[in-house]
Amino acid sequence: MKITDIRFGMLRVPLKTPFKTALRTVDKVEDIVVMVHTDDGHVGYGEAPATAVITGDTHGSIVDAIRHYIAPRLIGQDIADLNRITKLIQGTMEKNTSAKAAVEIAVYDLWGQLYDAPLYKLLGGGDPVITTDITISVDYIDKMVADSIAAVERGFESLKIKVGKDIGVDIERVRAIYAAVEDRALLRLDANQGWTAKEAVYALHTLEDAGVRLELVEQPVKARDLEGMRYVTERVHTPIMADESVFGPAEVMELIRMRAADIINIKLMKTGGISNAIRIADIAGLYGIECMIGCMLETSISVAAAVHVAVAKSDVITKVDLDGPSLCAYDPVDGGVNFNESEISISDAPGLGIREIRGLEPL
Repeated sequence: MKITDIRFGMLRVPLKTPFKTALRTVDKVEDIVVMVHTDDGHVGYGEAPATAVITGDTHGSIVDAIRHYIAPRLIGQDIADLNRITKLIQGTMEKNTSAKAAVEIAVYDLWGQLYDAPLYKLLGGGDPVITTDITISVDYIDKMVADSIAAVERGFESLKIKVGKDIGVDIERVRAIYAAVEDRALLRLDANQGWTAKEAVYALHTLEDAGVRLELVEQPVKARDLEGMRYVTERVHTPIMADESVFGPAEVMELIRMRAADIINIKLMKTGGISNAIRIADIAGLYGIECMIGCMLETSISVAAAVHVAVAKSDVITKVDLDGPSLCAYDPVDGGVNFNESEISISDAPGLGIREIRGLEPL
């Protein structure tokens, strides 16, 4: 099974409600879909969102990176030689992690098809059913409380609360949500780099003293402020998770060395795909560090790949934040992973199991 062509499409899917964080507001998914074709007629699918405020990738840069840099090195490569292909993808250029991720996902999809097995089984096996949280966008307090109650009534047992806009209002947001959902759901806060280190400590001490129990707080300070991350981690009881501070294995090693966080958030669009995600999980496992697996605003194409990784590495990846498909107004994918509110399940179809993508615009 050799690679003969790499093609592109644009996928646009509206969200059920606008997605609001401390960094941006988005009302629809607009992702680049990558289709890797082989000489025996198989197609592998990958996907990449343009998350410029986090990864630096845009639609144009994703397509350009793949078309002019990555694709020429992959044509003619044998899918069976997976390690060689992933090394070629990662070594093609610096950064451009979303572009690399989209191609890697498609290649891993084909690798599963080659051996006629679902990807998670080739990566190590596991229970093909996991549970995700759901994101509550930053908004007026009453709206966030109502959204949280609705999510719990839909069966979600973990809520990721977006904060980071205003420290005083953030504290009131969290207290109101905690009071509303009582003990029916775990609360995870995501500040998206919106606080300073001292603000984060103040906010968490205030919430802890008020009896608010949080499962974790994600990326309270700026991505490059590892000293700030350590400052917060050392001074609060609530576990601190690094997200934007950690893209690849080298950053994980530095974060662990500094003891700057308790948990690591793995996202394929930051790691450049599956190969580095597995490396991060293995490094974290050696040091007894838990991981979460998350996603950007992605559909069930690339999120399916993250699900397979989560299942295969469930001994280290203990928390799941793969709600992208649940936020979409509809699922444009036939086949693949099944997203049913908080429950995500994998079929026995080879690779990622994707049969068709509806509404794809050729590029």
